[in-house]
This record gives sequence, C-alpha cells and structure tokens, in this order.
Amino acid sequence: MAHQSSVGAVFPSEDEIERLVVGPQSVTWQFSSDVRLLLAPLYALLLQVAHPTVAAGVWDHSDFEKRPWDRLMRTFDFLLVLQYGGREAAAAGRRVREIHTTINGVRADGRRYSALEPGAYAWVHATLIETYVRAHQHFGRPMTREQSERFYREFVGLGRLVGVRDGELPSSWDGFRVYFDHMVADELGPSETIDHLLAAVRRPASPGLRFVPEPLWSVLRLPPARLAYLGGVGLMPSTLRDRLRINWSRRDELEFRLISIGSRALNPILPTALKALGPTELRWRRSEIARHSETAARRSC
Repeated sequence: MAHQSSVGAVFPSEDEIERLVVGPQSVTWQFSSDVRLLLAPLYALLLQVAHPTVAAGVWDHSDFEKRPWDRLMRTFDFLLVLQYGGREAAAAGRRVREIHTTINGVRADGRRYSALEPGAYAWVHATLIETYVRAHQHFGRPMTREQSERFYREFVGLGRLVGVRDGELPSSWDGFRVYFDHMVADELGPSETIDHLLAAVRRPASPGLRFVPEPLWSVLRLPPARLAYLGGVGLMPSTLRDRLRINWSRRDELEFRLISIGSRALNPILPTALKALGPTELRWRRSEIARHSETAARRSC
C-alpha cells in the first residue's frame, strides 16, 4: 500500500493556522500531557527509527547518545508549544522543518535519503498519534471511538503546522489504522540505530548534575530505565518487536501488564492537574524554550 502525497502548500495560510491550532476544549489538550504518558516515549522513538530513512538520519546526524537529556527536553518543549502554544505552534513547526532541510545522506540499503521525504517526515508525526492513543489504552484513560477520531483530526491539523502536507496522512482514523498496519508489516525493520537507542535507554548517560555523583546515578537510573524499557517495548505489536530483534521475556510481559493495571487504577484518584500537565509545563519551560529558539536563530544566520 502506498499512500499518495499531496502537492499542496508545505505550510497553511494565516487563516488556516487559526483553524488548526487547538485550545482547552480539544481532545489534544485533555489527553496529550497525562503524567503517565512518561511511560511511553520509547515506543514513539522505536517506531520512528524502525523506518530506514529515519534510522539513517538519526545515525548520521543525531547526538542522542552523548546528550540524551538535552535531546529529550527539546522534543518535549516542542510538543508543549505545538499542542498548547496556540499560534506560536506555527513558528515552532517552521523551525522544525527548517532544521530537517540539512539532514540527508545514504541509507544502509544504499539509497540516498532526505529527512523531508514525505513518507518518512509524515511517519514521524504519525508515531506521535499512535503513541498517545495506544499509551492511554494501556496506562491512562482509553479514548472512546469519538475521542480517537477527534484527536486524530486535531493532530493531523497540527501536522500541517510542522509541514506535513494535506494527503500525506490518511484523512480518517480508520484510514490511519490501515496505514499504520501497512507500515508495521511492510516498511519497518531492524537497524543499528535501534540497537544503540535501546542500549542508551538501558544505561542512560548521567545528567551531569554536580550533586548527583556517578556511583549514585548508577543506582538511581535503574528503576526509570527499566520503566522506560518496559513501557516503550511493551506497547509494540509483538510481530514488530520480533522483526526488530528486541528481547522480550515472559517476565517482561508480566511486569508490563502489572504496570498497565496499576497505572490505569489511578484514574479515580489521580489529580486532574496530573492528567493535563501541558499548560503548566509550558509556563515552567517558557524561558528555556525562548533560549533554545534564540540559539537556533543565531545558528541559522
């Protein structure tokens, strides 16, 4: 199955931006910053780097192994602005696409690649949609059919702000499920990038804090690293996990199920503020986001 790409404009018009940004009444605001979603980022990353073009781009151009904390926080900051920043999301989206214009090279199979290939660029955005919905099924508040459809429409709209053109993702939630199954079955595969990513998760680099000595960090990192591994790998379809040659034992599956049950059991007692952290997080991160934006602007001059 090959999804047809549109030849429309890369970015929406000013009038369209007003329609595409999301606000407090959106499903995106309600579901995309639940604290329990912190169990799921590895799932999105694995889906992304299982695509051969994304794997090559990360291998050639990313420093996630040396600076995992910086890379992770920049990704979270971007998602905060995209989802909760109103019209600021459009400017953030343009910056992200501009960064990707310089990412190109040769894939492991010998084909030349560009990070802006429509299939690869849209796939990265698609993995976010899949991760939010699937993570809530296992760890949070499972979305109803109507909520899933609304969330999908909203997030495809946000994709337009990042430069995912009309037609590069399916127009409906049902179409997206067919598209996703096709990608898992026919387009994704193992790579050295996946192996390095999993190694980095199992043994995350020190955050470089003076008050956390390295021997202490080696102990502190174990529970979060284990949760990140179980949460991310456990969400994967078993057929894809096998194809990517990711080890997954019966004990892993049992722990994953217990984490899922325990996490969903928090629904009646988890404070509302922890189910929709985004607006608060964006206020906390404003100065840091502005600093990164200024740095990126100077580099592009």
